[in-house]
Amino acid sequence: MARTEAVFPHDGIHPIDIVEAVAAHHDWDFDRLADDQIAMTIQGQWRSYSLTLAWSAQEAVLRLICSFELDPPADRLPLIYETLNLANDQVWDGGFAFWSRQRLMVWRYGLVLAGDAVASTEQVDRMIANALISSERFYPSFQLVAWGNTGPAAALDIAMGEAYGRA
Repeated sequence: MARTEAVFPHDGIHPIDIVEAVAAHHDWDFDRLADDQIAMTIQGQWRSYSLTLAWSAQEAVLRLICSFELDPPADRLPLIYETLNLANDQVWDGGFAFWSRQRLMVWRYGLVLAGDAVASTEQVDRMIANALISSERFYPSFQLVAWGNTGPAAALDIAMGEAYGRA
């Protein structure tokens, strides 16, 4: 059981209420935009990430979007798309997309809660953590491709996987 599980009971609570409780527990800046949506900013090693979580009762999905600005030169866009496809092949949950109009790299994930399933604080905590881990992991690769004159495969060589054990 995660530490947040012991602190926040989750039976019958709206999914965004659970997200708000997790954000408060971690002392993250957040803003409840509506009953079904919350936005927050979380500082990573490389930069601050903007996260938005929204609940769709009709779809029974808690959607997470983690974004950061990326404004590569137009001639590098095909390589950015190739890089994000290669990065997506290395992750199990969620995936990257580049929203060219907004100049944003986004990590998207949807937690399906069909059949009256209830999100736990541990699930919400983990989905936020995984978004940040993936964004931090691949951020240097996207930067190298955009501005470092590095090809996608070479740039992904620096994207380290999760470390296990201790040195």
